[in-house]
Amino acid sequence: MQSAKIINDPVFGFIRVPRGLMLDIVRHPAFYRLSRIKQLGGANIVYPGAQHTRFQHSLGAFYLMGKAIQSLQLKGHFIFDSEAEAVQAAILLHDIGHGPFSHVLEHTLIHGVSHEDISLMVMEQMNEEMRGRLTLAIKIFKDEYPKRFLHQLISSQLDMDRLDYLKRDAFFTGVNEANIGSSRIIDMLDMVDDQLVVDKKGIYSIENYLVSRRLMYWQVYLHKTSVSAEHVMINALLRARQLMSVDSGQLTVDSFHADSSQSRSQLSTLNSQLSTSLRFFLYNDIDRETFLSNPDCLKHYLTLDDNDIWSAMKVWCDHPDPILSLLSRDFINRNIFKVETSDQPVSEERQQEKLHELSQHYGISLDDANYLISNIEVGKDMYSLDDDQIEIRFNDGTTHNLTEASDMLSPTLASKKVRKHYFCYQRM
Repeated sequence: MQSAKIINDPVFGFIRVPRGLMLDIVRHPAFYRLSRIKQLGGANIVYPGAQHTRFQHSLGAFYLMGKAIQSLQLKGHFIFDSEAEAVQAAILLHDIGHGPFSHVLEHTLIHGVSHEDISLMVMEQMNEEMRGRLTLAIKIFKDEYPKRFLHQLISSQLDMDRLDYLKRDAFFTGVNEANIGSSRIIDMLDMVDDQLVVDKKGIYSIENYLVSRRLMYWQVYLHKTSVSAEHVMINALLRARQLMSVDSGQLTVDSFHADSSQSRSQLSTLNSQLSTSLRFFLYNDIDRETFLSNPDCLKHYLTLDDNDIWSAMKVWCDHPDPILSLLSRDFINRNIFKVETSDQPVSEERQQEKLHELSQHYGISLDDANYLISNIEVGKDMYSLDDDQIEIRFNDGTTHNLTEASDMLSPTLASKKVRKHYFCYQRM
């Protein structure tokens, strides 16, 4: 009998998943669901190669975690086998709470619940199924374990999650200039007073890592075309939810200008083609309290993936509501919102001007025209001074914050807040 499952990864080569807890996690339906959720959501509209999944990313982060544990052990830091297994389990499961198209669902159909919250709920549910074998992993994930450096390997400004997704996303998008030296960084990792540090010899790799992270955010993750496409989908979901939440179908009849019985029959047919779980979130107002207290929420959530959204958009292309059908056709056919970018918010006058143009052009009310516009503020800092700092260890044994040790990354540059405003609207 094989002692491990071997997976061939295009980024790191062969990844060995040992039998036991690790393989049980990888084979769990909740984890395998991640193979149906793309890592970069709709970024493939700009980068056609961005077809990789959250499943692949989680395995990559697991691989890097194993390398990090080995590197620290070789430097004389004692890590129990149970701790090594637990931190690897935690990194495998760190993204298990992601919904379709990454963050879209948690900002539209669910309110006040992050994917981190949901990941923890799933881990706790799996822990019951696995008779407590994830207890230590959950403690590390929640930063409740005495050895805090283990949590830093999962969640910090230099964790295995970021080291994988930056390298993997650069690989699949073809943004070669953002490729990072993850192996070099891991080799330079050490520990002082229960805190991760980086040997001074690795400072240039860390600087390159931060520059690459900035490049990936502005060139890939926050690319104006990707953001625009995402908001076409978001507005379609919001419109669908509004239509489905109206009791007795009064809005349906008035909006579609159709015969009542014919309209309701058509809507019933269309809605029946949506997945049961997507209908659950469209018909119900799910806030944090509801999600945490109603087990049906997590049950339905764990059956959702990108396919539910794509199928719904295809169905809604024939929806009698002109707004929902327009947005759905836009998304399916890549006729995404036009985008105006600026360092300052768009003026209220400009927004109203565009609303009136869209209202007149499509013969819809100003309220309905709001679904054809998105005003978005996006931002990302190269390095956060508010989070765990990256510490550099010098030859004399002293440690200094990266902003003090680096001759490139000054505190002023590191704390600079970069914000952009995207004004997106329907093409006419």
